[in-house]
Amino acid sequence: MDPLLISGENLRVDDVVAVVHGRPVALDPVALPRMERSRAAVESLVAEGRAVYGITTGFGRFKDRLISPDEVRTLQSNLVRSHAVGVGPDLPDDVVRAMILARANTLALGHSGARPAIVQLLLEMLNTGVTPRIPSQGSLGASGDLAPLAHLALVVVGEGEARFQGRLMPGGEALAAAGLRPIKLEAKEGLALLNGTAQMVGMGALLVRRAINLVLTADIAACLSLEALHGTDRAYDPRVHALRPHPRQINCADFLRRVLKGSKFLRSDDPNNVQDAYTLRCVPQVHGAVRDSIAYAQWVIDIELNTVNDNPIIFVDDAGAIDVVSAGNFHGEPVALAMDYAKLGLTELGNMSERRCARLVDADSNGAVLPMFLTANGGLESGLMMAQYTAAALASENKVLAHPASADTIPTSANVEDHVSMGAAAVRQAGQILQHVETIVAIELLLAAQGIDFRRREMGLRASDLGAGSAVAYQMVREVIPFIERDVVLSPLIEQSRQLVAGGAIKRAVEQQLGME
Repeated sequence: MDPLLISGENLRVDDVVAVVHGRPVALDPVALPRMERSRAAVESLVAEGRAVYGITTGFGRFKDRLISPDEVRTLQSNLVRSHAVGVGPDLPDDVVRAMILARANTLALGHSGARPAIVQLLLEMLNTGVTPRIPSQGSLGASGDLAPLAHLALVVVGEGEARFQGRLMPGGEALAAAGLRPIKLEAKEGLALLNGTAQMVGMGALLVRRAINLVLTADIAACLSLEALHGTDRAYDPRVHALRPHPRQINCADFLRRVLKGSKFLRSDDPNNVQDAYTLRCVPQVHGAVRDSIAYAQWVIDIELNTVNDNPIIFVDDAGAIDVVSAGNFHGEPVALAMDYAKLGLTELGNMSERRCARLVDADSNGAVLPMFLTANGGLESGLMMAQYTAAALASENKVLAHPASADTIPTSANVEDHVSMGAAAVRQAGQILQHVETIVAIELLLAAQGIDFRRREMGLRASDLGAGSAVAYQMVREVIPFIERDVVLSPLIEQSRQLVAGGAIKRAVEQQLGME
């Protein structure tokens, strides 16, 4: 596989996913002159003794403390060590790899004063599989993700801890085992490594890709539920959605029609039952709005991946004049708000799915189209009653997690850094909600497949009588989860269904069947 060239300008969400899963990376030669020019500017500033934040001064409240030229290297090392205050569970390796890539791409833009060797080491860490151990908690989202990035920077200088070939070891040993050497930081380089949004944007990129998969899988699950419940697709009529032209509502309705095309499980016109419950009838309106929230998050992340988001920022004009601007590009508010919006959208996706689960197991709600709790031996057996309990528990927990992290702020650094984004909390909470909704949708698929089988037996239908896309989804569920004849332990079956959802297998298979790849 050709390496992905890192220039600071063209990184996208799907590139991050590819690198996390093993695509090699290399520094694009076009980035070298920019980086070398900003590095020379830093060295010139140090030689002049000019007061420049974080280069010849202390940090935060110590911004007015001048640092002598012979102590600027010590300043950077001290910064990395003192800021490594992360706590909590370790970030997953895929998130750490995404963070490394995001930070390397920012530095490659050449406004941070870091030497090319810094970026090259970061990229070699990706290529060889050296993955720093980074605790998940400690970032306020301004000034950037300081604490988590300090743990990354520790490994760059040969300290901290890292995983290599499945083993956790001291950072210097991990580098040596991979044939790499640590770097001694020069002026500005510690600050360049720490002062940015890499945790937010790296985690956000991976979350966006999973969320896109989840939204489409939830659409497919809704179609199976509609068929199991003998619903109608009349509400997905394109004329209806043309009159309310939200693009993703229209796209969702189109996808639902394609998934359901040719289905014999749907209800034809019935004067005694002209419309379905909202969680069936309003799928395009709600799922379409959820798609909007994810699309906005992707838009923000794609921009943020290619930004200079540290401080101060170094400008060198064509004549060689140097200007250093202390500003606030490290502030994570754009990502924080986007992730909070995504949290809300994903929570609503789970709410819709859980209510469809409830309808599938409740004969009083579904008009006795299906037996109570999807069992033929109710009373002696509880059937799938408890599966909906789990979906309800997760949906309820999501409502707490959906509270906007960005609505909070707390002053730090002796009130110099007096407003923070809480963006890292927002993206971590979005990840929790995403995992919950993957499980809720997995439960819906399990219940819908059970309902389909009851409908088949009653109506003399075949699996091939399902819609063009839903037949594929049903078959994939049935390949790993059989019809449940009697009470069994459901937890392993829920997990098998969750793996189908989280891995994207159902979405990919349905898209392939419908010619959408």
